[in-house]
Amino acid sequence: MAAPLRVLVTGAAGQIGYSLVLQIAKGDVFGADQPVVLVLLDIPPMAAVLEGVQFELTDCALTTLRGVEAVTDEKSAFTNIDYAFLVGAMPRKEGMERKDLLAANVRIFKSQGKALADFSKPTTKVIVVGNPANTNAFIAAKYAAGKIPARNFSAMTRLDHNRATAQVALKSGVTIGDVKNVIIWGNHSSTQFPDVKHAKVNKGGSETDAYSAVGDSAWLQGPFISLVQKRGAAIIERRKLSSAMSAAKAACDHIRNWHVGTPAGEWVSMAVPSDGSYGIPEGLIFSFPVTVEGGEWKIVQGLDLDDFAKAKIAATTKELEEERDEALAACADSKQ
Repeated sequence: MAAPLRVLVTGAAGQIGYSLVLQIAKGDVFGADQPVVLVLLDIPPMAAVLEGVQFELTDCALTTLRGVEAVTDEKSAFTNIDYAFLVGAMPRKEGMERKDLLAANVRIFKSQGKALADFSKPTTKVIVVGNPANTNAFIAAKYAAGKIPARNFSAMTRLDHNRATAQVALKSGVTIGDVKNVIIWGNHSSTQFPDVKHAKVNKGGSETDAYSAVGDSAWLQGPFISLVQKRGAAIIERRKLSSAMSAAKAACDHIRNWHVGTPAGEWVSMAVPSDGSYGIPEGLIFSFPVTVEGGEWKIVQGLDLDDFAKAKIAATTKELEEERDEALAACADSKQ
């Protein structure tokens, strides 16, 4: 059996962390033959809760789980890890403006970026789940630069990708496995663009495009986009809690594809540093369709974008540029 992977989950005492750690520990992400050591990080006031999660993981008696470390300091958390799920972030509170949220998260992800540079391996791969995820990933990558390449940082838009795939399947009357190659462009926010123009649906044994399978272009260019963009808010309204279960599952999907690759002829959505593809400013953490082979992602090239798509992509790009600039300004103001 392979040597254990050290996998860090931050915010591990929280809702998403609680849903996430079991999936990682039992082999859903790295495989049934790959042992893992889980490193759980949270703030000191959550130490007792974190220990409770540690106890539960031990009690699961999993053959793939070789150890659980519950820690409250960054050095212990980030030392020699192979993968990092950066889940912990400052949530938006009532009356908090976006710039305040960005400033609070800049402090967290600036510090974690430095910890990655100081203590982690240069091969460490990072997914940022905590919102604003794209911009938090940008800041973490900035402060880990020189040790860990920017392309090892990503933000999660797989939840939006999964939501879009599920809605197309429901509307087409097929199962999830019959839908492939939806795309989430841009930010993990209400400006994201769920795009199914290039998606394929296996319906009745033959593959067709998603627009033909759904048979409702007006829905795909209106209510569908809004539904995916606002799905998180709809769940909070009903549950009175965030979509922790589906977010955790999406984070696992994201890292599993990054670790083992994507099936031939299929792509997934990942927010990664732009290389200038599709006119997106270089370095911006932007969700693209990607394929993965040998642990390396590659942006899908050559997709035609109509005027509708270009306008949607321009709007989410503008928001991300504004977030980036605000975050960089907050970094300059930060004394940490």
